[in-house]
Amino acid sequence: MQMGHLYASDFDGVICDSCGETAISALKAAKLRWPSLFGSVDSATEDWIVEQMITVRPVVETGYETLLLVRLLLETRVPSIRKSSVADGLTVEDILENWLKLKPVIMEEWNENREDLIELFGKVRDDWLEKDFNGWIGANRLYPGTADALRFASSRVYIVTTKQGRFADALLRELAGVTLPPERIYGLGTGPKVEVLKKLQKMPEHQGLTLHFVEDRLATLKNVIKEPELDGWNLYLVDWGFNTQKEREEAAANPRIQVLGLSDFSNKLK
Repeated sequence: MQMGHLYASDFDGVICDSCGETAISALKAAKLRWPSLFGSVDSATEDWIVEQMITVRPVVETGYETLLLVRLLLETRVPSIRKSSVADGLTVEDILENWLKLKPVIMEEWNENREDLIELFGKVRDDWLEKDFNGWIGANRLYPGTADALRFASSRVYIVTTKQGRFADALLRELAGVTLPPERIYGLGTGPKVEVLKKLQKMPEHQGLTLHFVEDRLATLKNVIKEPELDGWNLYLVDWGFNTQKEREEAAANPRIQVLGLSDFSNKLK
């Protein structure tokens, strides 16, 4: 039985600060999805939306939700185009607190389909990548030290993300100079993260390794805690990603979760 460590790490909010790229891609996609609403939006309003997206980013589990957020923000800003019952008087704080309740309401009121939005969001990113590769890469940045941590990791590292795998792979290659084998990247469509962790811990080559799962979303870690089968994982919430002070405090009070600083993460991987 081998000794050593396995790290399953989220990507956005742990390795990569993708907030700028995500917000701009969402805005591009929203213009295609709802041209009658976004056609007359001026650049000042667009800038405001991108700015607000940075604040509401912690609620996003899967990229397509950013399209919904972009439109919801627009409806809070411009009452004359309002199509959702929840937009009136809605604040950014309300969105942070209540996104899980708001999302199904607006999806239904706008008659939207999850799969269609995922496909559109991926297509917009692919188009941007194809036409302006450097611009797309440049709209992302890696958190300080994470590139070296991945490059020189002595642990076995897997990326477990709700981002489409091809985008995570492109960013790792271009920004970190790291090429992970495809079987080390579990992206959107590979199943819920709890199922990926179950799969990883059962692999014969992982028997005897100490298991670590690093996330920036408290809700994801809570899902892991609900699964007795995953009791063997060490769980970490990073203090630099897309989460709130309130979530970090809640994590710190949970005996199953360690709150992790950036330098600690880099040291652990190396």
